[in-house]
Amino acid sequence: MTLEEALGKILQDAPKRIVLSQPRGEEKLYPRREILLKEEGRRYYQEARRTATQVFHENYDPQELEGRLHALLPERYAQLHAWTDNHEYSIRLSKKNRVLFHEALSKGAAMLSLAHNRPKRHLLASDTVIPALVDMGIFTKEGTLIPSMSDKYRQINRFVELVDDAIRDLPPKPLRIIDFGCGKSYLTFILYHYFTQIRGIPVSMLGLDLKADVIARCNAAAKRYGYDTLQFQVGDIHGFRQEPNVDMVITLHACDTATDFALQNAVACGASMIFSVPCSQHELNGQIGSDDLSILTRYGIVKERLSALMTDAIRANYLVTKGYKTQLLEFVDLEHTPKNLLIRAVKAPVSQSAKQKAAEEIERLCEAFRLHPSILKEED
Repeated sequence: MTLEEALGKILQDAPKRIVLSQPRGEEKLYPRREILLKEEGRRYYQEARRTATQVFHENYDPQELEGRLHALLPERYAQLHAWTDNHEYSIRLSKKNRVLFHEALSKGAAMLSLAHNRPKRHLLASDTVIPALVDMGIFTKEGTLIPSMSDKYRQINRFVELVDDAIRDLPPKPLRIIDFGCGKSYLTFILYHYFTQIRGIPVSMLGLDLKADVIARCNAAAKRYGYDTLQFQVGDIHGFRQEPNVDMVITLHACDTATDFALQNAVACGASMIFSVPCSQHELNGQIGSDDLSILTRYGIVKERLSALMTDAIRANYLVTKGYKTQLLEFVDLEHTPKNLLIRAVKAPVSQSAKQKAAEEIERLCEAFRLHPSILKEED
């Protein structure tokens, strides 16, 4: 049996769990990879690369699994185990890549249950004291997770995972990061800890906010934590300009058009990565109107939600026109119960035709609903 035939048989049986081992060459840095089928609102596979001390995650759609496995076998791993609902499979490759394939009825369901119910390994380990998590009241001073705060702890880890997904393949180098509208900066502190203490990546971070008292408290906290390259300053997002070559811009809870100004500034700074969780999106709600689709603007709650979705769709397309690979991801906010959208944009080669299409889509939407979003005003 060829490797293609063996993988084809496994994929046809819809694997729920896959473990790759016996790494080859430089892949020995990651002696084990585990791929699990997840069904959290949608079906996707989550791959975990493990070193002796760290774990890195990557998510992809089910149709991408075949290509992923072909990329890992035989060049990077020599052994694969897979479990479906009723079968267990294994592939072993000899030094000359001769395929040894085994298939058996198994305890599959029980093994999968154990795998899925195993306590989740968070990027922010629950046995490590992180000063900001203590100050937030999520952990005790001894580093014990307070049970009533476990949801917020998971939310914070989810945000760190979304950031980690974007930086995982970057070459190791110091990062320059700006947080527009930083507020109390809890996530800023946590990201600083994650980059410097867990990933070992030097960072220079700047937090910007209009409230002088908040900025004073943040600077005092950074000094107390020993975060020497994290600084905060009073400033307005609108009109702020930073020297180029910024690696990452974060903007969380910048209200209404402040998010637009933050995204414009991120582009102007040449940011390689942008993470934005907007809130209080009122601008388009005051503009939206349509003669042909008035049903969408007649009911207040529908109009409000539609306006918010249109706002973020326009923002995402705007970033595409500026040369960013952009995603809108569902994100459970730390401060509010509803689920928000997180805009994740990574600077990447974007074809001129893709940029043109994104711009035309914005133009058609704005024309259909008589919209004049602030994020486009720089081009007026």
